[in-house]
Amino acid sequence: MTADPKPHFFARHRFLSVVGALLLIAVFALVIKITHDDIESNQRQKALEPFYTPPSPLPAGSPGEIISQEPLDVTIPGGGQGVRILYLSEQSDGTMVASSGMVFYPAGPAPSAKRKVVAWAHGTVGMADECAPSRTDDPIGDMTWLSGMLSRGWVVAATDYAGLGTPGTGHYLVGRDEARDVINSVRAAQKIEAAQAGSDYVVWGHSQGGHAALFTAMESPSYAPELNLVATAAAAPAAEMATLISGQYQSAAGWVIGPEVLVAWPGVYPDISIDDVTTSSGLKRYEAVANDCIEKAGEEGLIRKQLGQDFFKANPVEFPAWYDAATMETPSVLPPSQPLLIAQGLSDRVVLPDTTMLYVQRSCDAGANLSAIWLGATGHQVTAKVAGPTVTIWLDDRFQGKPTSPVCGQILPVQPAKPVAPPTTVQAATPVPPPKSAQAATRTPAPGS
Repeated sequence: MTADPKPHFFARHRFLSVVGALLLIAVFALVIKITHDDIESNQRQKALEPFYTPPSPLPAGSPGEIISQEPLDVTIPGGGQGVRILYLSEQSDGTMVASSGMVFYPAGPAPSAKRKVVAWAHGTVGMADECAPSRTDDPIGDMTWLSGMLSRGWVVAATDYAGLGTPGTGHYLVGRDEARDVINSVRAAQKIEAAQAGSDYVVWGHSQGGHAALFTAMESPSYAPELNLVATAAAAPAAEMATLISGQYQSAAGWVIGPEVLVAWPGVYPDISIDDVTTSSGLKRYEAVANDCIEKAGEEGLIRKQLGQDFFKANPVEFPAWYDAATMETPSVLPPSQPLLIAQGLSDRVVLPDTTMLYVQRSCDAGANLSAIWLGATGHQVTAKVAGPTVTIWLDDRFQGKPTSPVCGQILPVQPAKPVAPPTTVQAATPVPPPKSAQAATRTPAPGS
């Protein structure tokens, strides 16, 4: 006798209906959560806006003067203190700007001598104001090494960079301007009496911030002679700009880094043309993507790349004006008197390891005092977190004046990339007016900048 299939059919139908209902509930709950998070974020940013809106005109004062400050509403490791600051900074053409950031200092009374200072330069986060680290609901989430530094009695000054979180267009990967924001954050920390920040400092940065850190080491002696830069540490630094652009312009990273460069660089280098190098889809979307935070921009970049949409239609550094700009934004090697630590993840697909090795090779050839941390199976986003404890120990040794252990002369774990040669054929590179988002930052490059 054949069994009636109907009970099995209806059971299966009921099971699928229950699964479908549960999935619908899960999706609905996710939509509610995202909506709730967006509402909370918007409310938070609206509440913060008055703090980040500087008076117009800016108050008179020297770079590093604090415009306003308030306690951070987060728990600081070891009972330390955290302060949100708005301070005066300065671009390399002398224009005064407002920059925001944070200053952290240990709990308890200050020592008889002034405290050592670490100037932290963060990586790419996106250009929208809410992406600024000091404006997020977890401003120290990426600073996993903070407790180790505070426990040693150091002050940590962390700039957002001018134009990120504050009015104006951020000068993304414009090293000399970002360096001034870093240096002036140290000057601002010195204005907070309870911090007792001294003039001895080190600079520590990741990715975009590694680029800023190297430029800080270049600029500090002449720009801030009253400060004593003891050492520089850079994790996955964007150090060889022409080679990095050439290696990444066709990748998904081009959709993340490219839009920010297109917003920032035309205001600094008016001879470059964005039309010559950017696809039609890139031109339509670059301002919107640049003004997303990094997570959202990264998701769009991956999706568009999977759909076969490139951001760049040509290698920018094959155009003379773009090559010249990339060369200007490639840091010089540091002198032997400036100890340098490079940390690089060997699985990094954003700052390609071979480009970092090119900078290391170039530095060693020039006699630099360079130490290194090579991190196997480590990607870009976590390089500073993974290297942080070792970097802290290395910086402590530098503050104490201990000898370094340079890697120059050792075999590099990755073959250095080949330098990109200057364009040999002059291509059409007709300057176009800067996009509206960059007009506020338009300037003529300072001589020698």
